[in-house]
Amino acid sequence: MPYFDVASSAPLHPVARQALQASLDEGWADPARLYREGRRAVMLLNAAREAAAEAVGCRPDELAFTPSGTYAVHSGMSGALSGRRRTGRRLVVSSVEHSSVLHAASAHEAATGGVVTEVPVDRYGAVAPEEYAGALREDTALACLQSANHEVGTEQPVAAVAEACRSRGVPLLVDAAQSLGWGPVEGAWSLLTASAHKWGGPSGVGLLAVRKGVRFAPQGPTDERESGRVPGFQNIPAVVAAVASLRAVRAEAVDEAARLRALVDRIRARVPELVPDVEVVGDPKHRLPHLVTFSCLYADGEALLHELDRADFSVSSGSSCTSSTLTPSHVLRAMGVLSEGNVRVSLPLGTPEADVDRFLAVLPGAVSGVREKLGAPVSPAGPGGTPAPGPGRVVDALGRRCPIPVIELAKIFGEVPVGGTVTVLSDDEAARLDIPAWCEMRGQEYLGERPADHGVAYVVRRIS
Repeated sequence: MPYFDVASSAPLHPVARQALQASLDEGWADPARLYREGRRAVMLLNAAREAAAEAVGCRPDELAFTPSGTYAVHSGMSGALSGRRRTGRRLVVSSVEHSSVLHAASAHEAATGGVVTEVPVDRYGAVAPEEYAGALREDTALACLQSANHEVGTEQPVAAVAEACRSRGVPLLVDAAQSLGWGPVEGAWSLLTASAHKWGGPSGVGLLAVRKGVRFAPQGPTDERESGRVPGFQNIPAVVAAVASLRAVRAEAVDEAARLRALVDRIRARVPELVPDVEVVGDPKHRLPHLVTFSCLYADGEALLHELDRADFSVSSGSSCTSSTLTPSHVLRAMGVLSEGNVRVSLPLGTPEADVDRFLAVLPGAVSGVREKLGAPVSPAGPGGTPAPGPGRVVDALGRRCPIPVIELAKIFGEVPVGGTVTVLSDDEAARLDIPAWCEMRGQEYLGERPADHGVAYVVRRIS
């Protein structure tokens, strides 16, 4: 069964499995003890730290191992914010950061009253360095920017943003969870976090690098381990396996990146040809080599994932109907792109071409099957006549979730004369993204939204 969701978690790398099994016999003792078992354990831990620091691009004494990537983010942000509390309490993040960053930002705001500034992104999901620089103030204690987006694969201009932060004396924390397996993060960053299960290491191991000179005050009770930044007994076998797998994937990163990029390019090109009404999202060039995301108009994301799972493909989605909150992914929302029928494909190392070819063969039938069950239109609206007088047509889609509001809009749009309008009443948050996206894909005019008695009224004018 092809597993196409390594952006969530990668299968355990064979090297990690071997290292884990070997170190279980050698790395079980307390590395703080001076007897031979402790000395063997600390030797394994030190070697792993040196190898990890080399991969990250920092000094060994700047790197700590954490219980997860999320822990690394939370402790890195809280430590940096506390260490610079005399400077101020302002925190700057991009609008597409991982939820661990945004959750920590919300906690900081609630606990301290500090201001959190979100820097917007373009339609590809990237920040503009000059706009990010413009968000920095004298009271900015910390800035955060991911190296590459976890949902659409877009790489961020970290080096340029890091230089802007350096020139203003603001430390930059980089979440490198998605990119570290492909190579080090360029630029003068101050703090860096990562998670081993993203590159084929065991879960439960994260990395936190804090450069010398960065004011850092660990929160909570202090501990003598991991430079006082991470309390508790280290899981040395898991750490050794995590670093061994990082070195292994890095050794094949150049060749594998080129091979997987070609496969992703094939998906990016073929999906719009094979499936009508599709938007491929994310930057086509400045992106991770193994990840591609696209959204299918008139399709339910959860139903589409189930259809692909029945065809033995494991993929992910940012559609609102795949979320317990019934809201679209904050990444897709920040980008302003279509969220209906969203599919994220992230290929593991060694993915054969045959698996991609079979995915492309299966996808059209899966999408058309979901659309048919939902009663979606099969063709764009036909030519119109004389503009209709009066307020135009109204679609009442209140209480109906994605993608029904857009489907109902499309069903009657062909009956509206050129110049006429359709007002869609919806209380589904996804409509705020998907109706404007439908207009752009169809070449129609989106007139905006206004409050309604229940929900929101979205107004579309037919111009062709």
